[in-house]
Amino acid sequence: MTIAALLLAAVATGFVPPPPGSYQLQHILRAPDGMVLDSDGSAHRFSEFSTGMVTVFSFIYTYCTDARGCPLAYETLHGLKQTIDRDRALRGRVRFVSMSFDPQYDTPQAMRSYGDADARDRGGVRWYFLTTSSGKALAPLLDGFGQDVSVAAEQPPNQRVPTLTHMLKVYLIDTGGGVREIYTPAFLHQGVLLNDIKTLVMERSLGRR
Repeated sequence: MTIAALLLAAVATGFVPPPPGSYQLQHILRAPDGMVLDSDGSAHRFSEFSTGMVTVFSFIYTYCTDARGCPLAYETLHGLKQTIDRDRALRGRVRFVSMSFDPQYDTPQAMRSYGDADARDRGGVRWYFLTTSSGKALAPLLDGFGQDVSVAAEQPPNQRVPTLTHMLKVYLIDTGGGVREIYTPAFLHQGVLLNDIKTLVMERSLGRR
C-alpha cells in the first residue's frame, strides 16, 4: 500500500479524536540524552532538542522505502507542520526532530538535503534533522527510547548499509523531556497528534505535568 493510500485509509476510518484537554497523557519514560550532530555539523546534547518545547521525535534513515516506515512519518509530520504553522496558539511551543539510524551514510549534509525546505524553514515549526558521529554514539539513544533496529555490518566509507529493518515509532515528548505517547503506523494520524500536542500545551499552561 502506498503512503497516500495509507493516509487516505486513516481518514476513511472516520475516527474522531477526543478534544484536547479532555484526557491526560501518561508519563511513559524519560527521553535519553547523548551527543548528536545538527544538520550544520555542530555538536549538541540531545536534551537541547527534547526539552523546553513539546517535541515530536522520530528515528529515520534517508533511503528508507518502506511505505509504512520513514516515508509515512515524513508525510504525516509534513502535513501536521503545515497545520500547526497556521495555529497562533501553538507558535513557538512545538518542534519536530528526526534522527538518522545510519550515521555512517546519513551525514549532517545528507540530513540537511533530506529535510530540504522543512529543514530551512525558520518562520514556522522548527524541524531539526539530526545524526550522530558514530553508531556508538547512537546506541544509547536507541536503547533509551526502546527503538529496535537491525544492526548492519560495517561498510566502506560513504557506502550505504543494507536496508535497515525497524518498527516505525514516533514519540511525543513534553517540555520536561518526558515521553508521553508513542505512535506506531496504525495510530499515526495527524488529528490524534495535533490534539495530543494541544493537550500537553494546555497542561503546561495550567502548570500541570
